[in-house]
Amino acid sequence: MVKVTLNGTLLAEAANPPVVEGNYYFPPNSVKKDAFSDSKTSTICPWKGTASYYNASVEGKDVTDVAWYYPEPKSKAAHIKDHVAFYKNKVVIEE
Repeated sequence: MVKVTLNGTLLAEAANPPVVEGNYYFPPNSVKKDAFSDSKTSTICPWKGTASYYNASVEGKDVTDVAWYYPEPKSKAAHIKDHVAFYKNKVVIEE
């Protein structure tokens, strides 16, 4: 089981989430979306497509652009559609 926490609060938990470019991508139903708000940030990956970002607020700690996901990925990344990946330097990831 892989878990993601922020300030001691569980943000995501999944058994064997897909790994792409060294990042775990958590299925949408394994993410506690009540801790997130949409960010205005977006980035473009040449082979995955345009990523959207989430901010997080937990126990009084606000973190900007803590996670990203691909709402409309390119065909090679279709298996991670809407899956959420987290910045390793902004959260705790336990394997």
